[in-house]
This record gives sequence, structure tokens and C-alpha cells, in this order.
Amino acid sequence: MLQKYLIEGRIEAGCDEAGRGCLAGPVTAAAVILPEGWENELINDSKQLSEHKRDLLRPIIEREALAWAVAFVEPKEIDRINILKASITAMHRAIDQLKVRPEALLIDGNRFYKYQDIPHTTIVKGDGKMLSIAAASILAKTHRDEYMRRIAQEFPQYGWDKNKGYPTKDHRAAIAAHGTTPYHRMSFQLLPQPTLFDDLD
Repeated sequence: MLQKYLIEGRIEAGCDEAGRGCLAGPVTAAAVILPEGWENELINDSKQLSEHKRDLLRPIIEREALAWAVAFVEPKEIDRINILKASITAMHRAIDQLKVRPEALLIDGNRFYKYQDIPHTTIVKGDGKMLSIAAASILAKTHRDEYMRRIAQEFPQYGWDKNKGYPTKDHRAAIAAHGTTPYHRMSFQLLPQPTLFDDLD
């Protein structure tokens, strides 16, 4: 069972991001405040759940949370500020939109920049430990996947409806064949580096 809170009786917002390792599309973050005592035995780290289960849980979380928000940082901004800063910026933007002000922030991972005067705790693999972070991971992932399916219609050759912008073999082959799009992160290594032996073929 996931832990419901770090400190009982405190308004805690769980925060997580999705899409950090992708070659294309935004990095997406969510912040979620759950009601005291709330539980759902299906909820887990979004990476441990099937797409069907995530899609099932998203409307439940959105309906029953005290507050939730999702924010995006687009590829151009990722290229300008770097992916770590972009991930944290997306979390800050999600927290900005919460309709209830949290008294503390629970952050998945080990890096975060202070948000206003709200204390925060970073928790490595927090999406597999804390209920609110797991809920945030589900919202970040499902909202990002929805975005990637939408832009896949604009550029069908990259298979974003399936690979969601991650560096799969097919995605890299499509970049090699068709070049890049405005949705690609130009600061990332989009194609494998040639090795010394490639010239000998």
C-alpha cells in the first residue's frame, strides 16, 4: 500500500513529471492534493500500470482530488533552459494552478527548486511510495500521452501515437528518414553518434 501522507493532517501536494527522456514533445508535470484518508487500491506508479488502468484512474483522480493541475514545457523552452530546469519549471507551473494552497510539496526525484515559501521534500521513486505522487504521475502521463496522440496526426511518420516521443528504434529511423519537426528537442541526441568503425563499411 502507498503511504497517504508524510505528515498527517497537513495539506500535501504530490508532484511528478512525464516525458523527461523523450526526443519529442513537451515535458509534462502534475500536482495533486488528495482528500484526507482518500485511497484507491488500483493506484500505483504510472509506469507500473497499463495504459488502460491509467486511463481508468485519471477521471477518478480528477473528480475526487481536492485540487489538481497539469502543466507543459514545450521543446523550444527545454532546449533553452535544459531538461532538469524544464521538469522543475513544469512542476512549478502546475503548483501555480492549484485551487487549494498546499502546506507542503512532495516531489518525485532528488532535485527541486524552492517554490515560494512552501516547504518541500524530494522522494526518490516517490511515485511508488506516496499516494499523492502516484496520482500526479498518472495525470502527468495520461495528459502527455493525449498530447502526443494529437500531434501524431500532424506528423504521422514518427509513430508518436505509439512511442509517445521516446527514443525507440522506429522513432530514430523516422528522424533519419524525414528529419526533425518543431516538436523535436534539438538539444537532445536525436540520432546515435557514429562510431569510429562506421567509416570502414
